Amino acid sequence: MKHAIIRRAAVLLGFFMPLLALAAEPQPTHEFSLDNGLKVIVREDHRAPVVVSQLWYKVGSSYEQPGSTGLSHALEHMMFKGTAKLGPGEGSRILRELGAEENAFTSDDYTAYYQVLSRDRLEVAFELEADRLASLQLPVDEFVREIEVIKEERRLRTDDRPGSLAYERFKAMAYPASGYHIPTIGWMADLQRMNIDDLRRWYQRWYAPNNATLVVVGDVTRDEVERLAKRHFGPIPAREITPAKRPLELAEPGERRLTLHLKTQLPSLLMGFNVPSLSTVDTPRDVHALRLIAALLDGGYSARLAARLERGAELVSGASAWYNAFNRGDSLFILSATPNVQKQRSLEQVEAGLWAQLEELKKTPPSASELQRVRAQVIAGLVYERDSITQQATTIGTLETVGLSWRLMDQELADLEAVTPADIQKAARTYFTRSRLAVAHVFPEEAAQ
Repeated sequence: MKHAIIRRAAVLLGFFMPLLALAAEPQPTHEFSLDNGLKVIVREDHRAPVVVSQLWYKVGSSYEQPGSTGLSHALEHMMFKGTAKLGPGEGSRILRELGAEENAFTSDDYTAYYQVLSRDRLEVAFELEADRLASLQLPVDEFVREIEVIKEERRLRTDDRPGSLAYERFKAMAYPASGYHIPTIGWMADLQRMNIDDLRRWYQRWYAPNNATLVVVGDVTRDEVERLAKRHFGPIPAREITPAKRPLELAEPGERRLTLHLKTQLPSLLMGFNVPSLSTVDTPRDVHALRLIAALLDGGYSARLAARLERGAELVSGASAWYNAFNRGDSLFILSATPNVQKQRSLEQVEAGLWAQLEELKKTPPSASELQRVRAQVIAGLVYERDSITQQATTIGTLETVGLSWRLMDQELADLEAVTPADIQKAARTYFTRSRLAVAHVFPEEAAQ
């Protein structure tokens, strides 16, 4: 059996080696800044006559304060509601007529706007994006309508979805000291008292070229992007921006527990450990070890949680592990699971089972063959992601906006390759402790009666 596993791992690695060699060759990437402070990053990918343009602002929900949550997300909605040149929705109509794709997204650490379109239409995207950076109107009648849309979005995506509601409450507990405890969409009470002047102040405070990064990936050259960027973004003046401090967390806040009774059919468990991100860690190898631990526990059919707790012990009907290494501040390593109710398994038993898997990592590092198999899966996933120009741009924009560098994208595979079994054990011993632990037990409402 052991030899069969080793042979399968060898076959897997042999299959992915050409991909890894291709990924190891960095694509031509250029970085420059305009006189007004706008950073521009251009990554050439000439496989198709298509380009993605993304404008990233260094502002998200972790920048907000209690009582004024949801501002970043609400402003994202209002960025489509008209400028000095165009009425509400006109920019989107122009892009639709060109066959372009557009959208936007807000997170804890950033707000970004993007267009995917034919390379010969890139100037249209720049003109529209620069227009709303320079002259957004924020009409009060549009806000009155849109804030109701946002409230309904919150109801549909969070309040009426037990899993999302549980995670929101869990996250608020798991981040006691930083702005990451704020939900990106905002608390409902804050949405109800938000007004247009709040958004006007937020726009003036954060939406400036010197607080943004323009990322362009596709069938373009540096010279043509620089020429267009100077033409459309260059005239927009810089504004004074007070940089936000990193959302640092207490390293060891102490064990915290939360019990929720929600409109769900099955109980569930959330466990999180306060850990650093690549932006805040002293030893970057720790972060890459945590990334591989997440894959080792939850990396498909052969991962430990599925093989041992789901199919083996029949303790859970499903379990997962995940970790975001690319925060502006500190992060969480999270495990979740649903007990196997057909076998009358309890949340306490599930929690003990998850702890047993973490304790094993502390006592015994994974074998070299298991680690190599998991690493091959992670790297293959990254390689396939980067086949997309949109994903390439998103990776670059994320790295730059959280305070790292796009260059990490091209050394990421080597960083993962450098992680050893001993590094896995060290990370487990350092970070999987009770003093870093937050736990939520979620029960169906009838269990509270």
